[in-house]
Amino acid sequence: MGMLNPGTMLSGRYEIIELVGSGGMSEVYKAKCHVLNRYVAIKVLKPEFSSDVNFVTKFRIEAQSAAGLSHPNIVNVYDVGEDNGIYYIVMELVEGTTLKEYIQAHGRIEPMQAIDFAIQIAQGLQAAHEHHTIHRDIKPQNIIMSNNGTLKVTDFGIARAASSSTTTTNAMGSVHYISPEQARGGFSDERSDIYSLGITMYEMLTGHVPFEGENNVAIALMHIQGEMVSPREYYPDIPTSLEKIIRKCTQKKPERRYLTANALIADLNRVKENPNIDCIVVPKTSVPTSPTIEMTKQEMEMIKTGRQVDKADTTEVPPVSPRTSEIKANVPVMPPSQFDDLFPDDDDEEDDTDESVADDGEQEQEYDGEEELDPRLKKIIMVSSIAIAVVLAILAILLIGKIAGWNILGGKGKTEESTDVITTEGSNDTTAQETVPMVNVVGLYKTAAEEQMKKNGFTNYTFVEKTDATVEKGYVISQSIDDGTSITKDTQITIYVSSGKEKTKVPNVLGYEDSQATTLLEEAGLKVTHGYAYDDNVEKDHVISSDPVAGTEVEEGSTVKIIISNGKETKKIAVPNLKGRSEADAAAKLQEVNLVGNPSYEYSDDVKEGQVISQDPEVNTEVDEGTTVSYVVSKGPQKVTYSVSFSGSISNIEFDFDTFGSVTVDISYTIGRQTFSVYSGKAGAGDFPINIDGVEGPTGLESNQGSFSVTITDSEGIDVTSSFNTGGLSATFTQESN
Repeated sequence: MGMLNPGTMLSGRYEIIELVGSGGMSEVYKAKCHVLNRYVAIKVLKPEFSSDVNFVTKFRIEAQSAAGLSHPNIVNVYDVGEDNGIYYIVMELVEGTTLKEYIQAHGRIEPMQAIDFAIQIAQGLQAAHEHHTIHRDIKPQNIIMSNNGTLKVTDFGIARAASSSTTTTNAMGSVHYISPEQARGGFSDERSDIYSLGITMYEMLTGHVPFEGENNVAIALMHIQGEMVSPREYYPDIPTSLEKIIRKCTQKKPERRYLTANALIADLNRVKENPNIDCIVVPKTSVPTSPTIEMTKQEMEMIKTGRQVDKADTTEVPPVSPRTSEIKANVPVMPPSQFDDLFPDDDDEEDDTDESVADDGEQEQEYDGEEELDPRLKKIIMVSSIAIAVVLAILAILLIGKIAGWNILGGKGKTEESTDVITTEGSNDTTAQETVPMVNVVGLYKTAAEEQMKKNGFTNYTFVEKTDATVEKGYVISQSIDDGTSITKDTQITIYVSSGKEKTKVPNVLGYEDSQATTLLEEAGLKVTHGYAYDDNVEKDHVISSDPVAGTEVEEGSTVKIIISNGKETKKIAVPNLKGRSEADAAAKLQEVNLVGNPSYEYSDDVKEGQVISQDPEVNTEVDEGTTVSYVVSKGPQKVTYSVSFSGSISNIEFDFDTFGSVTVDISYTIGRQTFSVYSGKAGAGDFPINIDGVEGPTGLESNQGSFSVTITDSEGIDVTSSFNTGGLSATFTQESN
């Protein structure tokens, strides 16, 4: 099986979208679950592991264990499956980046942010530990930072249930973050995760891991035996309290570490609330881009036997960032004595009692850092210690003899200082001083650089301050002699330390209009922020003061805050309640509190005529004295009136005008109790049809409904209306404006 192609379906449910990452044991794909209609991440076991029955079984057990975890700081596991020999784990898809990638992109993380990150990681670990699951591979690569800023621990793929006896098998995890007990292949528990988190915190704060070496074995032995460089040697802004937390997390013996992630979280919160140190702006440092190296069984055997690998067998490590390697090579190791008092109860022999954790009725094996060493490794350490002690004793005797003028090595004793000589091939000069390679102190803080120079025996060096726009104040910019150059220890060396950026004076902008002041400051190479205040003496929108004050020398690019006048301070008034008041009462109330009224009028079916319906601003709104308050006064219910006009005609149907003569026509229109005449008069045959189009009726009518009445009589007074067509008459009402 090779890489899965987009469109591939697993178990008829998960459609592969794209490959998003690849690790030592698996590949991770973005996929879509067609059952639940959501996107997921699928971790697929690589073919070389799929054929191993024991490993596959372990893979399933571990995945099922992780599937029982649910926490905001853990990547949820949804499903475990197999499809035609493809073994996979379905997980929550988290859009974002790994913590490793974040560090590589942004450099070291500021202490307060690092504390927030560490708390989130520890919360996820605590949730896992409470379910008897340990991670065993905590590292920045396994921490995902979602787009909303939440950190989630992922990849419990090599985790074990804490109660399982399989935790005593070969070391697993990444060599740069591995705990000493894991490096030995010994018992590991929740405290192993805390150790790895401590290393991760170190990397967050400094931009790199504490231990680097030529190969896996060398790095693993450093975790077992070596002392970390103090993170504060790289960045003095790291609180001492935070450094102590890291030291406690990374103690060699598990019993000296935090026993639970909750205990670690409590201390982190305390430091967050009170770091007890001033923050210092420090430069960012590049970080190694090499992948995390996994240890092989052969390398584990070398660690157990205390052997280093030969150069020919050295695992090739990709090159690291030059700046990181320079800093790592040149920062002195903090001796253990400086941290002897960090954990007072840890150094008493009587306190080193057997510690065990019971689970399911079984007792964990006792851990002791020294007893777990292979006998051959112990022998090597013992012989090395004796040899070092002998060499130091000889050197001490020689030094004392030299000071006293003893003739220990033959020849005449001297009281004055002498120098060692070497003979260079091809030369007869035997008076030249011993030469040593110049060290690299570029990028170190001044105190760390000076310590490095002293450590390497250089005696004639000078620190010179120099402005630099890119290097933070107090850090070494350059050195007069390149690193690696062979020189004597008394050679004159100049080390240039950044004094910060070029200085400039803050111009006087007092009394200037805001835009003018801003322009003057920006032209001086300064950044501008604003604040505002009332001032009885400074005109509105003009500068009251600046911080720093005019004439102060500051670095270019520094920020100057100017305070802009809002003019004279006006009294704030709470707007009174006008609703329901009469118009006159509302006006008087506003005048009483020095506000100005602005009435308007509207019809209202609910509010009595003459009373206030609404107001703007609302009741109790704080406004400046003299502010205008608008309010609406009711005109009472709206009255609607109409006007009416008439149209249509009356035509003759069967009336015999020749026989009976003319007729009398009366047309009227009745609205309620009122009757209005539309037409009245005598009419002959030639007058028909009688047209009433355009005849206007009365106005101001309160109703828009009425009826026509038509009466037609002959010359003898007989009603002959039926002989005429009267059905074509109509009335049109129009609403009048009020």
